[in-house]
Amino acid sequence: MAETFILIPGRTSKQGCGISEGKFKEGYQSETNVLQVAPQDMQRLGLAAGDRVRLTSEFGCVEAAIKESKGDELPPGLLFIAYGDLSSRLMGGDTHGSGMPTSKGLDVRLEPLEKA
Repeated sequence: MAETFILIPGRTSKQGCGISEGKFKEGYQSETNVLQVAPQDMQRLGLAAGDRVRLTSEFGCVEAAIKESKGDELPPGLLFIAYGDLSSRLMGGDTHGSGMPTSKGLDVRLEPLEKA
């Protein structure tokens, strides 16, 4: 069953360290390909770290593994993913003259995928 969330893409310190090694290395890829979900949402939806979900916005659809956000850094109803290939596929192309597509507060539908 899919539910609507607000996605907040952004940069992380691990992502910054990983980019110095290269965007195709494990450190960078693992940081940009994992969706953070609030513990309360994970529990409510019956999800566990490593489960895969499908995220759909009005601009695209991606699949990602999930992990629980730490403590209270992410309130229920919000999702976080580091800027990268997956987050870019969910953004539109309009930059409003800034050179960067609108990336904050994206409405997305989260759908748990079947467990293997």
